[in-house]
Amino acid sequence: MKNFFKNPGRSLRSRRQQGFTLVELAVVLAVIGLIIGAVAIGKDVQRNAEYTKIKNKFIDQWEQAYNQYYQRTGVVLGDDQTAPQNMVNGERWRAAGGAGTPRRSGRDMTAVALPNAICRGAKGVDMSRTFTSGTDPDLRELMTRAGVRMPPGRAEGLEDRYVYLDTNGNPQEIQVCFQWNIPLSSTSAAGSVGDGMGNVMVITGLTPDLARALDQMIDGKPDEREGRFRRQNVANNAGGAINAPGQEWQASNRDSIDTAHARDRSFDEDQVVIVTAIYRMNQ
Repeated sequence: MKNFFKNPGRSLRSRRQQGFTLVELAVVLAVIGLIIGAVAIGKDVQRNAEYTKIKNKFIDQWEQAYNQYYQRTGVVLGDDQTAPQNMVNGERWRAAGGAGTPRRSGRDMTAVALPNAICRGAKGVDMSRTFTSGTDPDLRELMTRAGVRMPPGRAEGLEDRYVYLDTNGNPQEIQVCFQWNIPLSSTSAAGSVGDGMGNVMVITGLTPDLARALDQMIDGKPDEREGRFRRQNVANNAGGAINAPGQEWQASNRDSIDTAHARDRSFDEDQVVIVTAIYRMNQ
């Protein structure tokens, strides 16, 4: 006490120079760890919420629009209303075979030619099927003509598109089209004749993470080979095996869209690789 009253400033400086105790440092580090963990969890929660929004507000709404078109017109998109084929773009498919001439070989639908897809303006990125703007029916025009309300999508006139951020924070664009897939035969290759499953919604611009999330929500498990939701050009009977086991989605969010660095790279500046899925319709 005597030294303190003689030189109180020196005593306060010595106390400040003692620094933090180990307990105080441990508390600070624990708080920093909790903050970092909360940020990481928050990003996952936000991403999962966005995936659920895409499913509920975009994919499901387009399925409902497709069903409403069928209810109002009695045929699927682009089908012939006087002689329906129950095929997307069936009217053009039938017309290409000549007036009133079915383009089929007996009852075997595996021998017919594939009708083009129906899209809005242009086909989606990495779609296998052809779409010819100005010749094939336009998706938006068909829906508008039938008085079907479309999802808001990206903007007016771009109702078939939806923009979201991938896991690296880069924008990605989903696009939906519709097409009819030819049934698979024992001698047919999936890539040459389609994926089976009949009338489907084609969904392009999906990151592998989003594709797996949608597959889980739709089919109950992320399997690119089975169920209503599959990867494009992957047949259920791939390899010719009967009741073959499922197959994981063959890409991850560590893969870049840049073909020079396509596999197992997760730089922040990379755009994540995209995959194309098909979703079987009820009609």
